Amino acid sequence: MIKVTYDDLKIFEDMDESTLNILQQKCFKRKLKKGDALFYEKDRIDEIYIVIYGKVTVYRISENGQKRIIYILDNGNLINEDIFGNASVSVSCEAFEDSWVLCISKQDIVEIMAKDCKFSSLVLTSMSKKIRRLYRQLKNAVPIRMDKKLAAKLWKLSRDYGVEVEGGVLIDLDISITYLADMLGSTRETISRCISDFKKKNMVEFHDKKIIIPDVHMLSSYFRGI
Repeated sequence: MIKVTYDDLKIFEDMDESTLNILQQKCFKRKLKKGDALFYEKDRIDEIYIVIYGKVTVYRISENGQKRIIYILDNGNLINEDIFGNASVSVSCEAFEDSWVLCISKQDIVEIMAKDCKFSSLVLTSMSKKIRRLYRQLKNAVPIRMDKKLAAKLWKLSRDYGVEVEGGVLIDLDISITYLADMLGSTRETISRCISDFKKKNMVEFHDKKIIIPDVHMLSSYFRGI
C-alpha cells in the first residue's frame, strides 16, 4: 500500500483542512496499468475508489459474454458509490490507461461525510451525474439505427473529451473500433461499417485510435435527424 500525499488530494481543493488531514491519514493509493482490473462484478469490497490520475472503465458483461461499457471516469470521479449498501458490486472496473486510484474504507468515508457537508455534497453530486448519464443511456436504448447511436456517442465524447485542433475537434482518448462496439453493445463489424460510412460523409476522421470530428454540428444534426 502506498501512502497518500497532499498533492494527491488536489482533487478535493474545496474541502476543509481537517478533512484533508483525515484523508491523508486514512487513505492509500493504488497504481493500475492499462487493462488492470480494479474489481469485478459480484465482488464484495469494503473500499471506495476515487480516480486521482488517469481514466478507468466501468462495465458489465452481458449474458452472451459481451462487454458493455457504462462509464469512462477520470480525475476526481468516485468509482463505486453503490457499495454503501451491503450488496456485492454490480459492475466491473479496469484501467482505461495507466492510472492511480485513491482507496478509502467505506466506514471512514461515512464518518467523513457525517462531519463535512462539502464532502457529502461531492459524493451526492457524483451519484447525481451518474444517474443522469444512465437516463441518457436508457433513452439511447430504444430501437434506433446503430449509425445514429454511434453518432450520438461520438458527439457526447467530443463534448466530454474534445480538444480543438486544426481540422475539427479531437476526442482525446485512445479508442478502438472494438471499444466503441463495447460502449454501444454492438459488434465490431457493425461499428466498422458505420465508421466507414461516416468517413465517406466527412463526419469523422479515424487514425490510430484517435478520432477527429470535423464538424460537431453535422454529427449532432445526423443523430437528431435534422
